[in-house]
Amino acid sequence: MPSTHDWINEPLAVVEEMFAASQNGQSSGWEAKAVEFFVEQLKEKEAQSLVPSLNDVPLHYLKPNSLVKFRCLIQDMFDPEFYMGVYETVDPSTKAKMLRCGKYKDVTESGVDLNSKSTVTAERQTFYCVPIPGENQWAKDGYAATTSNQGRAVPSTSYVPSRQKRSYEEDEEMEVQPQKQKETHAGSQSATEQHGNGDCKRQETEAPSSQAASASHLDLNFPLPGEKGPSCLVKVYEDWDSFKLNDTLEVYGVLSVSPALSALAEEKDAFLDPTESMETAEELRVHCPPASLVPRLHMLYGKRVAHNNPLLPHASLEESSAFFSSTLGEMAAVRAELLSYFTHVLLGDVLAAEYLLLHLISTVYSRRDVLPLGKFTLNLSGCPTVSSYTELLYQIIQQLVPSSFYLAMSLQNMNQMRLVPKKDYMANRLVSGALQLARNTSLFLDETRLEQGQLDATGVRNITALGNLISWQKVDYDFNYHQMEFPCNINVLVASEGRSLLPSDCHIHLQPQVAPPCMEEYLSSIHLHPQASSQLNKFRVFLGAARLLDYSISEEVTKAVEDDFVDMRKDDPQSISADDLHRLLVVARLLSLSLGQTSLSRDSWLRAKHIETLRRSRMEQHKSVNGNEP
Repeated sequence: MPSTHDWINEPLAVVEEMFAASQNGQSSGWEAKAVEFFVEQLKEKEAQSLVPSLNDVPLHYLKPNSLVKFRCLIQDMFDPEFYMGVYETVDPSTKAKMLRCGKYKDVTESGVDLNSKSTVTAERQTFYCVPIPGENQWAKDGYAATTSNQGRAVPSTSYVPSRQKRSYEEDEEMEVQPQKQKETHAGSQSATEQHGNGDCKRQETEAPSSQAASASHLDLNFPLPGEKGPSCLVKVYEDWDSFKLNDTLEVYGVLSVSPALSALAEEKDAFLDPTESMETAEELRVHCPPASLVPRLHMLYGKRVAHNNPLLPHASLEESSAFFSSTLGEMAAVRAELLSYFTHVLLGDVLAAEYLLLHLISTVYSRRDVLPLGKFTLNLSGCPTVSSYTELLYQIIQQLVPSSFYLAMSLQNMNQMRLVPKKDYMANRLVSGALQLARNTSLFLDETRLEQGQLDATGVRNITALGNLISWQKVDYDFNYHQMEFPCNINVLVASEGRSLLPSDCHIHLQPQVAPPCMEEYLSSIHLHPQASSQLNKFRVFLGAARLLDYSISEEVTKAVEDDFVDMRKDDPQSISADDLHRLLVVARLLSLSLGQTSLSRDSWLRAKHIETLRRSRMEQHKSVNGNEP
């Protein structure tokens, strides 16, 4: 049995040992056994923490061909590729022949007999993966804290740094020109690969001019502007049909950063004959980027993750029953604290705070035909336009949810931003857009930034895309000749002055009870800064756990709700519609879950009716005062 050090630092040795045993007739089904070995090893949390993460450790600190992990989103899926699964090598001096395993590798050893009848061609799939878009710093720090120093301190060259490892963000803070962060950072990664024994300081901060130039021409295709971290080509060998575009994964695999990959791509590009090759030069650049900038990761074990909150277990509800049992008991108390906090943030408006809390725990839990069930887009109108109130509100939400994105709906952004991903047939890739987000990402639309002017064709398409996202929880990707629907699960909060021009599931107008002379100082005084991590973590666990809980309505309560609806319609048929009932059921569900209740009780139903009555009454009053507002 290999030691922990062996299977993390030299996973290929474990694979090759099992392959050799199969050739000697000692073991059959070696491929499944190899995967099973790593899955078994990684069942222990302690073992997982020993595996270094591509998300936290700059590439030039990682040992090539070692086991690493990567928390990512599948941004694109390339065509399957063929590789030599088994090949034969010939020793140049002794002429001895030996069968080798080509799985989990990009480059073979020298001396391959290309005419051997023992060669076995196999197929694998390639996913282009990026770090989870919009993942907030507290979530990144939380995951980094779970990786032990032992797992992170594996140098990739003979040079061992004397200082602690920097994260990607810390590495990039050294950059002088922010607009060139991505290119400069990518270049600094390749410097260590190219000059393993050079001057230490130059290794860490400088890149050869040729490498920097290649980095500047490489678009890493991140969905959101300003994103940092590595993108990665993940090679998948089994069950690739079980993964879908935009899935959030945790991948454990063999890291491949061989310079030969870059040299091969350059050589192929130089001699490319357009009449003979099916690949264009542009496609080759996209599909075979320098490995020092876009490493390859050969998946040994990968799993879809339901969330990216480091404070919550990733196991199923059944396996995490102890955690959720203790959490359920505390939820009512934490809810009261969070409601009080939101009330202060929303200038003393308790009702708006209630709806903000419910919005943040909402999720699409099912789909009935085309209708997504559980979505709860909130339009918070009446937002002050002074002192960047909406931006400060977003920063507060950012501290509570694992992933989020702030989109100022200015005329310029609407007319210029690419929100919808689009297929580039020349490069044979999906060009990302800002709406290519992981599930349960909080999207904050700031409509207070909208000014008078004309939306052009792009602006109209972007507004339409946002409307479809809110109404149907889907984004129609642009494939030039047709559109393709991709379902999503994104929490949308629209902050506006008047009623939003976008649809919403619930609209509430803010009624401030306080009028602070300096908004920025007021919000800063109540803002829970990272120093108050224990209180913040309670809120983060609460919001994340409420989304994961199962929920049901008993037959008895269902009958009571139906009777209630009939009675309300009897008194005044115009007072409540089918849409109102649907919203009331969503509010009741979210209210129950926020109290730690996994089934609807009579009390929760009555409470939901009460707050909905208050909200509708407020909106009627607001409409009568502002008759010209739709």
